[in-house]
Amino acid sequence: MTGEGLKNRGRTRADVDERRKAVEERTGTGLTNIGFLSFDPLAASKNIENMIGAVQVPLGFVGPLRINGDHASGEFLVPMATTEGALVASVNRGCSAITAAGGAAAVVVSDAMTRAPVFRVRDTRHAVEAAAWVESNFDRLRQAAEATTSHGRLLSAQPFSAGRSFYLRLSYSTGDAMGMNMATIASEAAARLVERETGAVLISVSGNLCVDKKPAAVNAVLGRGKIVLADVTIPRQVLEDRMHAVPEAVAETCFRKCAIGSSLAASLGSNAHAANMLAALYIATGQDPAQVAEGSMVTTTCEVVDGDLYISARLPCVEVGTVGGGTRLPCQSEALSMIGCVGEGKALKLAEIVGAVVLAGELSTLCAQSAGHLGSAHSKLGR
Repeated sequence: MTGEGLKNRGRTRADVDERRKAVEERTGTGLTNIGFLSFDPLAASKNIENMIGAVQVPLGFVGPLRINGDHASGEFLVPMATTEGALVASVNRGCSAITAAGGAAAVVVSDAMTRAPVFRVRDTRHAVEAAAWVESNFDRLRQAAEATTSHGRLLSAQPFSAGRSFYLRLSYSTGDAMGMNMATIASEAAARLVERETGAVLISVSGNLCVDKKPAAVNAVLGRGKIVLADVTIPRQVLEDRMHAVPEAVAETCFRKCAIGSSLAASLGSNAHAANMLAALYIATGQDPAQVAEGSMVTTTCEVVDGDLYISARLPCVEVGTVGGGTRLPCQSEALSMIGCVGEGKALKLAEIVGAVVLAGELSTLCAQSAGHLGSAHSKLGR
């Protein structure tokens, strides 16, 4: 068998069918629908192990949504995959108001994926010495990290220490890939250099100061992946006609719900339901849905400005890519193509679209809640 044959062994359609049949026999469950595939299983060879089929998630779209971004400019029909009734209808309502208002601004203000190795040091003095070595030898650290990748660039190395634990929060530019794997491999190479030169002992390439797939204040403040800002001013008449709400009521709802309620709950993030839009868009376009844990730390604000409604969303952790990972899968690639985000040079565009869609969902939900329509909408569409 050739090297390529060995690599793909167990991943052909026949292998998938055989494995699924064994699972059916073992569990006594027919998996006819799971076994229905619209693509060659080899397309998922880098995405899953022990493949037995696929789970289909209903896919809809919202839009046209006008976006006035640095990279996403124009009107878009945006794919969303979800099993929650009323979500697509609600976001679509927000898109309608935003487009009627002339479109939402969306801007990527930072772009850096992080990984934070943890080392064991002898004592506090040793931690200080290791941090000083990193500061004096950043170029060597950068060369070690970048030797592992053709696209990644080490941007900074931030030291933290507590007792005999020493951390380096390494930040990377990762091109059009989401970049988690890239950052992990590069960080291990950099950490080994620190280990050799300082005597600090590498314990784990991820010390949880990254912070990956967990909500954390450090990421809410400093960001991880792409920090996206999105905002729009909705004229009073547009808000009343399309959303059946008034600016004053929406602004008060946002203040008492997103600001005060989130503060009392000590929530990391102050928003209406940003995770909903992120999850649906991530699943549709082949992103890692676990990154919604960080992505949900969105700050949504509303103000009445000259009688109209100003609404904004700050997304500190938009971790998306347009190459690699699930973006290679046929259905997800088609969904990315709907918004012109397939391949290289499109990741910043995708991030701006994510920001605008979250803004649309926040607008719609806050309007529905301020007008007392949320329950009736879910009763009609979500049951």
